[in-house]
Amino acid sequence: MHKSTCIIFLLVSSICFAQDFRFGKVSLEELQEEAHPLDPEADAAILYREQYSHLDYLQNSGFILKTEVYERIKIYNPEGFKWATQQVALYQGSSSEESISGLRGVTYTLEGSDIEETKLRKDGIFSEERNKYYDIEKFTLPNLQKGCVIEFKYEVMSPFITTIDEVKLQEEIPLNKATITFTSPEWLIYQMHRKGLLPLDVNETTTADKVNYTVRPGISSGGSLRGGTRAAVQNRTIDFQRKKYIIEASDVPSLKEEVFSSNIDNFRSAVSFELSYTQYPGEPFETITSNWEAVSKTIYDSENFGGQLKNQRFFDDDVDAVLEGAVSSEDKVVRIFEFVKQRMTWNNFLGIYADQGVKEAYKTGAGNSADINLLLVSMLQYAGFDANPVILSTRDNGIPIFPTRDGFNDVIAGVTIDGNTILMDATNKLGAVNLLEEGLLNWQGRVIRKDGISDWVDLYPTTHAVESTMVNFEISDDLMTTGTAKSRYTGHYGLSYRRKFKGKTEQEHLENLEEIHTGVEINDFELKNLDNVYEPVEVSYDFEMLNGGVEEVAGKLYVSPLFYLTQAENPFKSEERNHPIDFRYPWKDRYILKIKVPEGYAVESLPKSGVMSLVDNLGSFKYLISQSNTGINISTEFSLNSSIIPAELYLDLKKFYEMIVSKQSEKIVLSKI
Repeated sequence: MHKSTCIIFLLVSSICFAQDFRFGKVSLEELQEEAHPLDPEADAAILYREQYSHLDYLQNSGFILKTEVYERIKIYNPEGFKWATQQVALYQGSSSEESISGLRGVTYTLEGSDIEETKLRKDGIFSEERNKYYDIEKFTLPNLQKGCVIEFKYEVMSPFITTIDEVKLQEEIPLNKATITFTSPEWLIYQMHRKGLLPLDVNETTTADKVNYTVRPGISSGGSLRGGTRAAVQNRTIDFQRKKYIIEASDVPSLKEEVFSSNIDNFRSAVSFELSYTQYPGEPFETITSNWEAVSKTIYDSENFGGQLKNQRFFDDDVDAVLEGAVSSEDKVVRIFEFVKQRMTWNNFLGIYADQGVKEAYKTGAGNSADINLLLVSMLQYAGFDANPVILSTRDNGIPIFPTRDGFNDVIAGVTIDGNTILMDATNKLGAVNLLEEGLLNWQGRVIRKDGISDWVDLYPTTHAVESTMVNFEISDDLMTTGTAKSRYTGHYGLSYRRKFKGKTEQEHLENLEEIHTGVEINDFELKNLDNVYEPVEVSYDFEMLNGGVEEVAGKLYVSPLFYLTQAENPFKSEERNHPIDFRYPWKDRYILKIKVPEGYAVESLPKSGVMSLVDNLGSFKYLISQSNTGINISTEFSLNSSIIPAELYLDLKKFYEMIVSKQSEKIVLSKI
């Protein structure tokens, strides 16, 4: 046998040993394995993941979704113990709810050459209420040891059949094998949504099936007997076709988190199913989510969405008072936005549908994100603006790539003035017009209009967040560096600053700044405009650098020109990258520095000025340095002009940062006169 062929055979054999994935059939080889063959650094690995979801008909309940879950996991070291704790979210509707049953779990360990089993007991199972919509069933497998194998299984019954939740086919640990099966009757047509870069084996088949049900012909639809004679129960059968999907994946590598990622889950290989349309026997065809127009119409027609925009009489007098004296459209929009922002308090629940309803929320002064932002839309419409709800998916919820209702979890307000759409979120007390919280900056939102037309709108800002900093440095005889600094923060920089420091004492503020600027002691601190979201945040302070930023070698001083503002390290270290670099918003960092040359020294050499550019004008770095009668003057500007850098430009971006780090590491050399 050829040597390379032998190696491949041995490797595959080590992964595929004793592949009996029935519950309780854990093998000795699985327990003896000390490291994953393809990822020796992994703390754990999913040996097998199986999920079988099927829609069954119950005569008194209609169709119900039953999902059977089974999983086997190998734990290599204590860092992998976290995989022994699992949780299942169970949706609790107003009249129906999901339930879990048949939960079983076992931990397998080796005692010499014998396999010991420790079963999951009641004291390892916990139920908790996450919020009014979800209960959590949490369980932790017992007797965890290095090298153990755990497995568990359970069933979830759900009356909610519009969506089969996403099943992950890639995790932060390797996944050896997964089999996902979903079946549905011919009257319920689902779309399969898949994401991620890894290939999946998808097999679609159709098989014959039947539904058995009983009727009592003598009973009218109202429940009363016709004729006065009790009729015998009759058994009937309906034959139908069942669509079956089988999705398989094997040898799936772990998904690695990288710097400047959005939600890493967006790039995870996974599948989900969503109801597209229905056509029951003898009933008309009903579209649910076959295209964006159908999705938009379904959402808008809901009483808890479009229905909330119809009644404006309960706030008309208040809005008239708010707009009194306002002339420009921009002024009117800001006034209404600030009125809603200050009057309403967000209850920390997201949703595209109103919970209390805008009228009740307005009365109580609180509500979920839809209550508040649909109220804002309604007020803007009352004032004569082309205003509409914009549904979106937050960063931690993923990106809705396909036509879907369930892919969105939040709604904000959009108003179009002179062809430009302005976005607003009145749940955020620190936000401003066209300044959304970072968690909402997630590709695109969908504008939903009354006529059923919908359009995409970019959620990423086009205006740079700007930091402008001026610093005066003075080097003392004992080589300590002191100085004064003034900074201004606009856009998302200002929003981030307010979020971090709002409500903190001056001492807490100082301590946090000193954590940000390592090795700097700050005093005489002054802060302006923290509460005025339409003005830049302004910060000024005196400082002393504890490490000086100056090094003396053989009678010469070597000075880091940017001192504590230096970009000391390239954040991009990987040799390759498969998903985009997400900076969230374009930004621009401007520094103007003046360094006073200490008595008895003269400038021997300065770094050279230079300009560096990223391809396609996506970014630039300008570095200007010169000597004057008063000392050394330095001006730098580092700008990123796009929120997103595509993965194919990763190596260019990495090299760009390498050049910036190298440039900023160059020293000023001062020699004694």
